[in-house]
Amino acid sequence: MPITEYKPLIVAFCCNWCSYAGADLAGNNRLQYPADVKIIRVPCSCRVNPTFILRAFQKGADGVIICGCHPGDCHYTSGNYYTRRRMTLLFSMLDFLGIERERTRLEWVSAAEGTKFAATMNDFVKTVASLGENKRLEDLRCKK
Repeated sequence: MPITEYKPLIVAFCCNWCSYAGADLAGNNRLQYPADVKIIRVPCSCRVNPTFILRAFQKGADGVIICGCHPGDCHYTSGNYYTRRRMTLLFSMLDFLGIERERTRLEWVSAAEGTKFAATMNDFVKTVASLGENKRLEDLRCKK
């Protein structure tokens, strides 16, 4: 039986106005980032509830990244400030649950930063791959 290379499953929550457009720009410029990054478009990064992240880990994600507009540039005025506060609390909860801090990241990527989006995804995938598979919150009922 051939040994397959481990590829981490990454869930990326991207705000519609900046980060998702940055991902689109990366694709238009043919910049490479792993296909194992599953992008979920949200209206604003503040729409990402911490339970979404816990649920992604439960469903088998090895890493979760939230990408939003730069502080001060939010389409909804202050949404990313709420995100920053909420994620600070989530990171301490993940520490309590025993999930490595490196498995979750918050990044600010604008619509004009396709290169930064691709580089961020490549770096995050490399970081999560070095940690190995996430087994801490996995739900065995979700496995095939």
